[in-house]
Amino acid sequence: MAASPNLDEPSAARVYDYYLDGDSNWAIDREFARRAMKLVPQVKPIARMNRGWLRTVVAEALDHGITQFLDLGAGIPTVGSTHETARAHASADTDVRVVYVDNEPVATAHGAALLSRSGADDHAGMVLGDLRDPESILADATTQRLLDFDRPVCVLLVAVLHFVGGGDDVPGLLARYRNAVPAGSWIAISQMCHDDAAPADAAALEQFRAAYANTQNPAWIRDRAEITSWFDELTLLHPGVVHQQEWRPSAEIPADVDAVRIGSFNWCGVGAVR
Repeated sequence: MAASPNLDEPSAARVYDYYLDGDSNWAIDREFARRAMKLVPQVKPIARMNRGWLRTVVAEALDHGITQFLDLGAGIPTVGSTHETARAHASADTDVRVVYVDNEPVATAHGAALLSRSGADDHAGMVLGDLRDPESILADATTQRLLDFDRPVCVLLVAVLHFVGGGDDVPGLLARYRNAVPAGSWIAISQMCHDDAAPADAAALEQFRAAYANTQNPAWIRDRAEITSWFDELTLLHPGVVHQQEWRPSAEIPADVDAVRIGSFNWCGVGAVR
């Protein structure tokens, strides 16, 4: 289900890279991002806070003995990415493994080149695939080379499920990943929301969602109750489904953003596979 290269429309992966001040994006992505930032000026802090939360989860997983990561909808692995965070946090002798997955061919090819140039491709790899097709992703040669599914895996779905909707069955999709990893694995989710945002912010985010309707990646906004239901078959880790600044006290959340306000744009949670 991987998409063909499309440089005539903005891509969520490349736009996200722009929000994070990366350089792996095209003029059409930057133009879209600037328009989106006019609708929601907080969009760059939101992206940075999501990336900070990802880094917090990776560090926490390592502290609990999980050294393998499947980063779905990862975009381009730059600017505080999973493998960089894991290698920085883990001890030198820890065998950290990371598989990044994205359905945008240009982003995936560029990501693979970045990993190769930095010498990270012995422990990190890119898979071109659609997260809605777990079986293909799990069977991919890169996934099979890097991940051992007899040991726990942290499955990261950070700022990506709001691009899965319409006729897609999100609980069913999550069940397929849950059933593919052993007990003790984690599934980490952050999802765009506005049910706890100030009215003006909620209205702005709705305009933002409408803007994404004209891209390769239309967006869906969900509330806390729906997101909490996704963890029904998992053991939800403390403190449950909360805003990102509430999940763990962490220096990984950017200090120069209004965490309470920016945090209200996302719910997040981590569940352990039983």
